[in-house]
Amino acid sequence: MKNRFAHIVLLLAVTVLLNACLGGGGRKMPSLKETYSKKDTKPFGAEIAYRQIESMYDGNFIQDKKQNFKDTWDNISDTGSLYICMAPRLFVTEEDVEAMMEYVYAGNSLFISSGSIDELLLDEVGCSAVYTSPAVENMVGKKQSTNVFSALQPEFKYGYYYYPFENFFTGLDSSNTRVLGYNDSKKPNSIVYFYGKGRLYLQCEPRAYSNYFLLKDNNYQYLKNTVAFTQNEPEHVYWDDYYNKLTNRKNSKKSFSTFSEIMKHPPLKAAFWLSLLLLLMYILFGGKRVQRIIQQLKPNENTTVTFTETIGRLYLQKKDNKNIADKMITYFNEYIRNTYFLNTNHINDDFIVMLSRKSGVDRDKVDTIYRTITAAQRSNEVNDYQLLSLQEQIQQFYKNSGKKY
Repeated sequence: MKNRFAHIVLLLAVTVLLNACLGGGGRKMPSLKETYSKKDTKPFGAEIAYRQIESMYDGNFIQDKKQNFKDTWDNISDTGSLYICMAPRLFVTEEDVEAMMEYVYAGNSLFISSGSIDELLLDEVGCSAVYTSPAVENMVGKKQSTNVFSALQPEFKYGYYYYPFENFFTGLDSSNTRVLGYNDSKKPNSIVYFYGKGRLYLQCEPRAYSNYFLLKDNNYQYLKNTVAFTQNEPEHVYWDDYYNKLTNRKNSKKSFSTFSEIMKHPPLKAAFWLSLLLLLMYILFGGKRVQRIIQQLKPNENTTVTFTETIGRLYLQKKDNKNIADKMITYFNEYIRNTYFLNTNHINDDFIVMLSRKSGVDRDKVDTIYRTITAAQRSNEVNDYQLLSLQEQIQQFYKNSGKKY
Protein backbone atom coordinates (compact mmCIF):
# COMPACT_ATOMS: atom_id res chain seq x y z
CA MET A 1 0.00 0.00 0.00
CA LYS A 2 2.81 2.36 0.90
CA ASN A 3 4.64 1.58 -2.31
CA ARG A 4 1.51 2.28 -4.34
CA PHE A 5 1.04 5.62 -2.58
CA ALA A 6 4.66 6.52 -3.18
CA HIS A 7 4.27 5.74 -6.91
CA ILE A 8 1.19 7.97 -7.13
CA VAL A 9 3.00 10.85 -5.41
CA LEU A 10 6.00 10.41 -7.71
CA LEU A 11 3.73 10.41 -10.80
CA LEU A 12 2.00 13.60 -9.66
CA ALA A 13 5.37 15.27 -9.01
CA VAL A 14 6.63 14.37 -12.51
CA THR A 15 3.38 15.65 -14.05
CA VAL A 16 3.66 18.98 -12.23
CA LEU A 17 7.32 19.31 -13.20
CA LEU A 18 6.63 18.61 -16.89
CA ASN A 19 3.73 21.04 -16.86
CA ALA A 20 5.96 23.74 -15.41
CA CYS A 21 8.75 23.04 -17.91
CA LEU A 22 6.42 23.04 -20.89
CA GLY A 23 4.59 26.14 -19.73
CA GLY A 24 1.28 24.40 -19.25
CA GLY A 25 -1.38 26.86 -18.15
CA GLY A 26 1.03 29.80 -18.40
CA ARG A 27 1.62 32.40 -21.11
CA LYS A 28 3.42 31.24 -24.23
CA MET A 29 6.70 32.83 -25.28
CA PRO A 30 5.87 35.48 -27.93
CA SER A 31 7.35 35.16 -31.38
CA LEU A 32 10.63 37.03 -31.81
CA LYS A 33 10.45 37.05 -35.60
CA GLU A 34 11.27 40.45 -37.05
CA THR A 35 8.49 41.50 -39.43
CA TYR A 36 8.11 45.28 -38.91
CA SER A 37 4.57 45.00 -40.14
CA LYS A 38 2.08 47.67 -39.05
CA LYS A 39 -0.37 44.92 -38.02
CA ASP A 40 2.13 42.89 -35.99
CA THR A 41 1.70 43.39 -32.24
CA LYS A 42 4.50 41.00 -31.34
CA PRO A 43 7.84 42.33 -29.97
CA PHE A 44 9.38 42.97 -33.36
CA GLY A 45 6.37 44.18 -35.24
CA ALA A 46 5.86 47.87 -36.06
CA GLU A 47 2.32 48.57 -34.84
CA ILE A 48 3.53 51.10 -32.23
CA ALA A 49 5.72 52.90 -34.78
CA TYR A 50 2.86 53.07 -37.26
CA ARG A 51 0.45 54.51 -34.68
CA GLN A 52 3.03 57.00 -33.45
CA ILE A 53 3.74 58.29 -36.96
CA GLU A 54 0.00 58.44 -37.58
CA SER A 55 -0.44 60.66 -34.52
CA MET A 56 2.49 62.89 -35.51
CA TYR A 57 0.86 63.73 -38.83
CA ASP A 58 -2.67 64.15 -37.59
CA GLY A 59 -4.99 64.87 -40.48
CA ASN A 60 -2.56 63.47 -43.05
CA PHE A 61 -3.86 60.01 -43.86
CA ILE A 62 -1.07 57.43 -44.21
CA GLN A 63 -1.28 55.52 -47.48
CA ASP A 64 -0.11 51.91 -47.51
CA LYS A 65 1.97 50.78 -50.49
CA LYS A 66 2.01 47.09 -51.38
CA GLN A 67 4.03 47.23 -54.59
CA ASN A 68 7.64 47.84 -55.54
CA PHE A 69 8.95 51.39 -55.52
CA LYS A 70 9.23 51.67 -59.30
CA ASP A 71 5.51 51.01 -59.73
CA THR A 72 4.74 53.42 -56.88
CA TRP A 73 6.79 56.24 -58.41
CA ASP A 74 5.24 55.64 -61.82
CA ASN A 75 1.80 56.44 -60.34
CA ILE A 76 2.64 59.53 -58.27
CA SER A 77 4.28 62.89 -58.98
CA ASP A 78 4.92 64.25 -55.47
CA THR A 79 7.52 66.87 -54.65
CA GLY A 80 7.24 67.04 -50.85
CA SER A 81 6.11 63.66 -49.52
CA LEU A 82 7.49 61.18 -46.98
CA TYR A 83 7.91 57.47 -47.73
CA ILE A 84 8.69 55.16 -44.79
CA CYS A 85 10.07 51.65 -45.25
CA MET A 86 11.02 49.26 -42.42
CA ALA A 87 12.17 45.73 -43.26
CA PRO A 88 14.32 42.98 -41.73
CA ARG A 89 16.31 42.89 -44.97
CA LEU A 90 15.90 45.26 -47.88
CA PHE A 91 16.05 43.70 -51.35
CA VAL A 92 15.70 46.10 -54.28
CA THR A 93 16.27 45.96 -58.02
CA GLU A 94 18.19 48.39 -60.18
CA GLU A 95 14.86 49.79 -61.38
CA ASP A 96 13.75 50.33 -57.77
CA VAL A 97 16.94 52.19 -56.88
CA GLU A 98 16.60 54.42 -59.92
CA ALA A 99 13.01 55.26 -58.96
CA MET A 100 14.02 55.92 -55.34
CA MET A 101 16.71 58.38 -56.35
CA GLU A 102 14.30 60.15 -58.73
CA TYR A 103 11.76 60.38 -55.91
CA VAL A 104 14.33 61.96 -53.59
CA TYR A 105 15.72 64.27 -56.28
CA ALA A 106 12.23 65.69 -56.86
CA GLY A 107 12.16 67.02 -53.26
CA ASN A 108 10.68 64.09 -51.32
CA SER A 109 11.99 62.30 -48.24
CA LEU A 110 12.62 58.55 -48.25
CA PHE A 111 13.18 56.88 -44.87
CA ILE A 112 14.53 53.32 -44.85
CA SER A 113 15.37 51.22 -41.78
CA SER A 114 16.68 47.69 -42.37
CA GLY A 115 19.07 45.25 -40.76
CA SER A 116 20.59 44.55 -44.18
CA ILE A 117 20.30 47.24 -46.85
CA ASP A 118 20.81 46.11 -50.43
CA GLU A 119 24.21 47.01 -51.85
CA LEU A 120 22.58 48.41 -54.98
CA LEU A 121 21.20 51.27 -52.89
CA LEU A 122 24.34 51.69 -50.76
CA ASP A 123 26.48 51.95 -53.90
CA GLU A 124 24.23 54.73 -55.13
CA VAL A 125 24.73 56.62 -51.87
CA GLY A 126 28.47 55.95 -51.94
CA CYS A 127 28.88 54.12 -48.65
CA SER A 128 28.84 50.62 -47.20
CA ALA A 129 27.55 48.93 -44.06
CA VAL A 130 28.85 46.39 -41.59
CA TYR A 131 26.33 43.96 -40.10
CA THR A 132 26.68 41.58 -37.20
CA SER A 133 26.17 37.96 -38.18
CA PRO A 134 22.97 36.30 -36.88
CA ALA A 135 25.04 33.22 -36.13
CA VAL A 136 27.18 35.29 -33.75
CA GLU A 137 24.21 37.12 -32.24
CA ASN A 138 22.51 33.91 -31.21
CA MET A 139 25.41 32.85 -29.03
CA VAL A 140 24.57 32.28 -25.37
CA GLY A 141 25.24 35.31 -23.18
CA LYS A 142 25.19 37.80 -26.06
CA LYS A 143 22.03 39.56 -24.89
CA GLN A 144 22.79 42.69 -22.88
CA SER A 145 21.69 46.24 -22.21
CA THR A 146 22.42 48.27 -25.32
CA ASN A 147 21.70 51.83 -26.46
CA VAL A 148 21.29 54.10 -29.46
CA PHE A 149 21.82 57.85 -29.55
CA SER A 150 20.15 60.57 -31.60
CA ALA A 151 22.15 63.48 -32.99
CA LEU A 152 19.24 65.77 -32.11
CA GLN A 153 19.66 64.95 -28.41
CA PRO A 154 23.10 63.34 -28.05
CA GLU A 155 22.99 63.57 -24.27
CA PHE A 156 20.08 61.12 -24.10
CA LYS A 157 20.45 57.42 -24.66
CA TYR A 158 17.70 55.01 -25.60
CA GLY A 159 18.30 51.44 -24.56
CA TYR A 160 16.77 48.03 -24.03
CA TYR A 161 17.85 44.56 -22.97
CA TYR A 162 18.36 42.43 -26.06
CA TYR A 163 20.90 41.79 -28.77
CA PRO A 164 23.23 44.81 -29.02
CA PHE A 165 23.08 47.45 -31.74
CA GLU A 166 26.32 46.73 -33.61
CA ASN A 167 25.45 47.50 -37.25
CA PHE A 168 27.01 50.68 -38.63
CA PHE A 169 27.80 52.61 -41.83
CA THR A 170 31.30 53.21 -43.20
CA GLY A 171 32.85 55.19 -46.04
CA LEU A 172 30.55 58.20 -45.61
CA ASP A 173 31.07 61.32 -47.72
CA SER A 174 30.72 64.31 -45.42
CA SER A 175 30.01 66.63 -48.36
CA ASN A 176 26.55 65.16 -48.94
CA THR A 177 25.94 62.91 -45.91
CA ARG A 178 25.19 63.74 -42.28
CA VAL A 179 25.17 61.40 -39.29
CA LEU A 180 21.92 61.35 -37.33
CA GLY A 181 22.53 58.57 -34.82
CA TYR A 182 25.12 56.34 -33.15
CA ASN A 183 25.43 53.08 -31.26
CA ASP A 184 27.30 52.39 -28.00
CA SER A 185 30.57 52.25 -29.93
CA LYS A 186 29.95 55.75 -31.35
CA LYS A 187 29.68 54.31 -34.83
CA PRO A 188 27.02 55.80 -37.13
CA ASN A 189 23.90 53.70 -37.60
CA SER A 190 21.59 56.46 -38.86
CA ILE A 191 22.45 58.87 -41.70
CA VAL A 192 20.82 61.28 -44.14
CA TYR A 193 21.97 61.62 -47.75
CA PHE A 194 21.19 64.91 -49.52
CA TYR A 195 20.32 64.47 -53.18
CA GLY A 196 18.72 67.10 -55.39
CA LYS A 197 15.90 68.79 -53.48
CA GLY A 198 15.19 65.82 -51.22
CA ARG A 199 16.73 63.56 -48.61
CA LEU A 200 17.34 59.85 -48.25
CA TYR A 201 17.38 58.58 -44.66
CA LEU A 202 19.08 55.27 -43.93
CA GLN A 203 19.04 53.48 -40.58
CA CYS A 204 20.56 50.01 -40.15
CA GLU A 205 19.00 49.07 -36.78
CA PRO A 206 15.26 48.49 -37.36
CA ARG A 207 14.91 46.93 -33.89
CA ALA A 208 15.06 50.52 -32.58
CA TYR A 209 11.60 51.02 -34.11
CA SER A 210 10.10 47.73 -32.92
CA ASN A 211 7.21 47.45 -30.49
CA TYR A 212 9.51 46.03 -27.84
CA PHE A 213 11.96 48.94 -28.06
CA LEU A 214 9.45 51.80 -28.29
CA LEU A 215 7.48 50.58 -25.25
CA LYS A 216 10.60 50.73 -23.06
CA ASP A 217 10.70 53.88 -20.89
CA ASN A 218 10.96 56.97 -23.14
CA ASN A 219 12.30 55.19 -26.22
CA TYR A 220 9.39 56.51 -28.29
CA GLN A 221 11.31 59.81 -28.33
CA TYR A 222 13.95 58.15 -30.52
CA LEU A 223 11.39 57.69 -33.29
CA LYS A 224 10.18 61.28 -32.87
CA ASN A 225 13.74 62.62 -33.08
CA THR A 226 14.36 60.57 -36.22
CA VAL A 227 11.21 61.73 -37.97
CA ALA A 228 11.87 65.31 -36.89
CA PHE A 229 14.60 65.54 -39.54
CA THR A 230 12.12 64.73 -42.32
CA GLN A 231 9.39 66.89 -43.87
CA ASN A 232 7.56 69.09 -41.34
CA GLU A 233 4.33 69.10 -43.31
CA PRO A 234 4.63 66.37 -45.96
CA GLU A 235 2.33 66.42 -48.93
CA HIS A 236 1.60 62.72 -48.41
CA VAL A 237 2.85 60.03 -46.03
CA TYR A 238 3.40 56.56 -47.46
CA TRP A 239 3.98 53.40 -45.43
CA ASP A 240 5.67 50.50 -47.20
CA ASP A 241 4.02 47.10 -46.82
CA TYR A 242 5.94 45.37 -49.62
CA TYR A 243 9.66 45.17 -48.91
CA ASN A 244 9.20 43.85 -45.35
CA LYS A 245 7.83 40.64 -46.89
CA LEU A 246 10.57 40.05 -49.49
CA THR A 247 13.08 37.28 -48.87
CA ASN A 248 15.14 37.77 -52.04
CA ARG A 249 15.69 40.18 -54.87
CA LYS A 250 13.04 39.88 -57.60
CA ASN A 251 13.27 40.74 -61.30
CA SER A 252 16.75 42.15 -61.01
CA LYS A 253 19.28 42.19 -63.80
CA LYS A 254 21.98 41.85 -61.14
CA SER A 255 21.47 38.64 -59.19
CA PHE A 256 21.85 38.46 -55.45
CA SER A 257 25.48 37.86 -54.57
CA THR A 258 26.24 35.19 -52.00
CA PHE A 259 29.88 36.31 -51.96
CA SER A 260 28.93 39.88 -51.06
CA GLU A 261 26.75 38.58 -48.23
CA ILE A 262 29.68 36.61 -46.85
CA MET A 263 31.91 39.68 -47.06
CA LYS A 264 29.40 41.70 -45.04
CA HIS A 265 29.86 39.63 -41.89
CA PRO A 266 33.36 39.61 -40.33
CA PRO A 267 33.09 36.04 -38.89
CA LEU A 268 31.92 34.60 -42.22
CA LYS A 269 34.53 36.66 -44.05
CA ALA A 270 37.31 35.33 -41.80
CA ALA A 271 36.05 31.75 -42.18
CA PHE A 272 35.92 32.14 -45.98
CA TRP A 273 39.50 33.41 -46.29
CA LEU A 274 40.76 30.78 -43.82
CA SER A 275 39.10 28.01 -45.85
CA LEU A 276 40.60 29.42 -49.03
CA LEU A 277 44.06 29.53 -47.41
CA LEU A 278 43.78 25.94 -46.18
CA LEU A 279 42.67 24.80 -49.64
CA LEU A 280 45.66 26.56 -51.20
CA MET A 281 48.05 24.96 -48.69
CA TYR A 282 46.56 21.54 -49.44
CA ILE A 283 47.06 22.07 -53.16
CA LEU A 284 50.68 23.18 -52.64
CA PHE A 285 51.77 20.53 -50.13
CA GLY A 286 49.23 17.72 -50.45
CA GLY A 287 49.44 17.68 -54.22
CA LYS A 288 53.12 16.67 -54.27
CA ARG A 289 54.16 13.21 -55.48
CA VAL A 290 54.42 10.72 -52.62
CA GLN A 291 56.09 7.87 -54.53
CA ARG A 292 58.81 7.52 -57.11
CA ILE A 293 58.06 8.17 -60.75
CA ILE A 294 56.92 5.06 -62.62
CA GLN A 295 58.84 4.80 -65.85
CA GLN A 296 56.60 4.68 -68.86
CA LEU A 297 57.59 1.86 -71.19
CA LYS A 298 57.33 2.44 -74.88
CA PRO A 299 55.19 -0.27 -76.50
CA ASN A 300 56.85 -2.53 -79.06
CA GLU A 301 56.30 -1.44 -82.61
CA ASN A 302 54.88 -3.84 -85.19
CA THR A 303 57.55 -3.84 -87.88
CA THR A 304 56.15 -6.76 -89.89
CA VAL A 305 54.68 -4.55 -92.62
CA THR A 306 57.85 -2.45 -92.83
CA PHE A 307 59.99 -5.59 -93.07
CA THR A 308 57.79 -7.06 -95.80
CA GLU A 309 57.89 -3.85 -97.81
CA THR A 310 61.67 -3.69 -97.51
CA ILE A 311 62.14 -7.29 -98.65
CA GLY A 312 59.72 -6.70 -101.52
CA ARG A 313 61.73 -3.70 -102.70
CA LEU A 314 64.95 -5.71 -102.62
CA TYR A 315 63.46 -8.47 -104.77
CA LEU A 316 61.98 -5.90 -107.13
CA GLN A 317 65.29 -4.10 -107.52
CA LYS A 318 67.09 -7.36 -108.28
CA LYS A 319 64.40 -8.38 -110.80
CA ASP A 320 64.35 -11.82 -109.18
CA ASN A 321 60.82 -12.63 -110.43
CA LYS A 322 61.36 -16.37 -110.14
CA ASN A 323 62.11 -16.14 -106.41
CA ILE A 324 59.11 -13.86 -105.84
CA ALA A 325 56.80 -16.21 -107.75
CA ASP A 326 58.04 -19.22 -105.73
CA LYS A 327 57.31 -17.42 -102.45
CA MET A 328 53.84 -16.36 -103.63
CA ILE A 329 53.08 -19.98 -104.61
CA THR A 330 54.41 -21.31 -101.30
CA TYR A 331 52.30 -18.86 -99.30
CA PHE A 332 49.19 -19.61 -101.41
CA ASN A 333 49.53 -23.37 -100.98
CA GLU A 334 50.04 -22.94 -97.24
CA TYR A 335 46.80 -20.93 -97.13
CA ILE A 336 44.96 -23.74 -99.00
CA ARG A 337 46.27 -26.38 -96.57
CA ASN A 338 45.44 -24.41 -93.41
CA THR A 339 42.05 -23.17 -94.60
CA TYR A 340 40.57 -26.05 -96.58
CA PHE A 341 42.70 -28.94 -95.23
CA LEU A 342 43.73 -30.16 -98.69
CA ASN A 343 46.99 -31.79 -99.70
CA THR A 344 48.79 -29.53 -102.20
CA ASN A 345 51.54 -32.03 -103.02
CA HIS A 346 49.40 -33.76 -105.65
CA ILE A 347 47.53 -31.40 -107.93
CA ASN A 348 44.96 -33.28 -110.06
CA ASP A 349 41.32 -33.04 -111.14
CA ASP A 350 40.04 -34.32 -107.81
CA PHE A 351 42.02 -31.61 -106.01
CA ILE A 352 40.65 -28.92 -108.35
CA VAL A 353 37.05 -30.05 -107.83
CA MET A 354 37.41 -30.33 -104.05
CA LEU A 355 39.04 -26.86 -103.74
CA SER A 356 36.33 -25.31 -105.93
CA ARG A 357 33.58 -26.78 -103.73
CA LYS A 358 35.15 -25.74 -100.44
CA SER A 359 36.21 -22.23 -101.52
CA GLY A 360 33.16 -21.38 -103.64
CA VAL A 361 35.38 -20.30 -106.54
CA ASP A 362 34.54 -21.48 -110.06
CA ARG A 363 36.36 -24.62 -111.17
CA ASP A 364 37.69 -22.97 -114.30
CA LYS A 365 39.32 -20.17 -112.29
CA VAL A 366 40.88 -22.64 -109.85
CA ASP A 367 42.15 -24.68 -112.76
CA THR A 368 43.59 -21.54 -114.44
CA ILE A 369 45.43 -20.55 -111.23
CA TYR A 370 47.14 -23.92 -110.88
CA ARG A 371 48.02 -24.01 -114.58
CA THR A 372 49.77 -20.67 -114.10
CA ILE A 373 51.45 -21.99 -110.91
CA THR A 374 52.66 -25.11 -112.72
CA ALA A 375 54.07 -23.03 -115.60
CA ALA A 376 55.94 -20.75 -113.18
CA GLN A 377 57.40 -23.71 -111.25
CA ARG A 378 58.63 -25.46 -114.41
CA SER A 379 60.11 -22.31 -115.94
CA ASN A 380 63.64 -21.24 -115.07
CA GLU A 381 62.70 -17.56 -115.41
CA VAL A 382 59.50 -15.64 -114.85
CA ASN A 383 58.94 -12.39 -116.70
CA ASP A 384 57.04 -9.38 -115.36
CA TYR A 385 53.85 -10.26 -117.22
CA GLN A 386 53.74 -13.79 -115.80
CA LEU A 387 54.43 -12.48 -112.27
CA LEU A 388 51.64 -9.89 -112.46
CA SER A 389 49.23 -12.43 -113.95
CA LEU A 390 49.98 -14.88 -111.10
CA GLN A 391 49.52 -12.17 -108.49
CA GLU A 392 46.17 -11.00 -109.94
CA GLN A 393 44.80 -14.56 -110.14
CA ILE A 394 45.76 -15.32 -106.51
CA GLN A 395 44.24 -12.04 -105.29
CA GLN A 396 41.04 -12.74 -107.24
CA PHE A 397 40.84 -16.17 -105.56
CA TYR A 398 41.20 -14.59 -102.14
CA LYS A 399 38.47 -12.11 -102.96
CA ASN A 400 36.02 -14.72 -104.32
CA SER A 401 36.64 -17.09 -101.41
CA GLY A 402 35.93 -14.39 -98.86
CA LYS A 403 39.36 -14.18 -97.27
CA LYS A 404 39.73 -11.37 -94.72
CA TYR A 405 42.94 -9.43 -94.78
